[in-house]
Amino acid sequence: MVIVAPSLLSSDLFALSDQLKTIKASPAQYLHVDIMDGHYVPNINFGDKFVSEVRAHTDLTLDCHIMVQDPEQVVFDVAKAGGDILTFHPETTQHAYRLIEEIHKLGKKAGIAFDPALGIAAYEDLFPIVDQVLVMTVSPGFGGQTFIENMLGKIAAVKKLQQENNYHFDIEVDGGINAQTGQQCVTSGANVLVAGSFVFKNDIQTAIAQLSQLQ
Repeated sequence: MVIVAPSLLSSDLFALSDQLKTIKASPAQYLHVDIMDGHYVPNINFGDKFVSEVRAHTDLTLDCHIMVQDPEQVVFDVAKAGGDILTFHPETTQHAYRLIEEIHKLGKKAGIAFDPALGIAAYEDLFPIVDQVLVMTVSPGFGGQTFIENMLGKIAAVKKLQQENNYHFDIEVDGGINAQTGQQCVTSGANVLVAGSFVFKNDIQTAIAQLSQLQ
C-alpha cells in the first residue's frame, strides 16, 4: 500500500486542527512538514515550534523535509520537537554521513533528498544507511508547481539500486503529485507520495484515498 503524506505547506493554518482530524480519519500515515530557511531555498516556512505544536495534536508520523543550509543547526531541535523522519539535502552539509548517524542516535529515521538538478551518483554511498530517499519532482521551496516528468527516470534509477543491493529505504516523491502523476511515480518505484495542493484543494479524504490505492 502506498504511504500518503499530506503536505501541511498547502493546509489552511487557521483550520489546521479540523484538517488534522480529517486526515486522521483517512488512510494517510504521514504528515509532511517543510522546514525552510530562506537561504537554501528562497522561501521561509515552519520550524521546530510548528513541529511541536502539530505533534501535540496528532500521532501520525511527522515526515520533516529540512530545506536549509547547514542542517546540523536545526535537525536536533526538530527531532526534540517530535519529528519522526528527518530528511535533508546532502549537498547542504559537509558531513552528510555523520549527520545521518547522529539522527539515528536520536532514535529517528534519516532521509536524503535530491533536488531535480542533483544527480544520485555522488551520494550513492549514503544509500545503505538511510531510511528514506526523497526525489523532488519540482524545485524545492514552493507549493503548487508543475510536476517535472523527467524525474521519473531518477525514481526508477533509485529503485533499481535499491533492488540490486537489497537496500531498505522508502522512496518518496514530492512535488506536483495528483492521481495521474502519483501513478507514474508509483509505477517508477516510489512508495511514499507527498501531496499538498491535490489534497487540500479537493475533498481531503477522497484525495488521500485515491493516492493510497495506487499500485
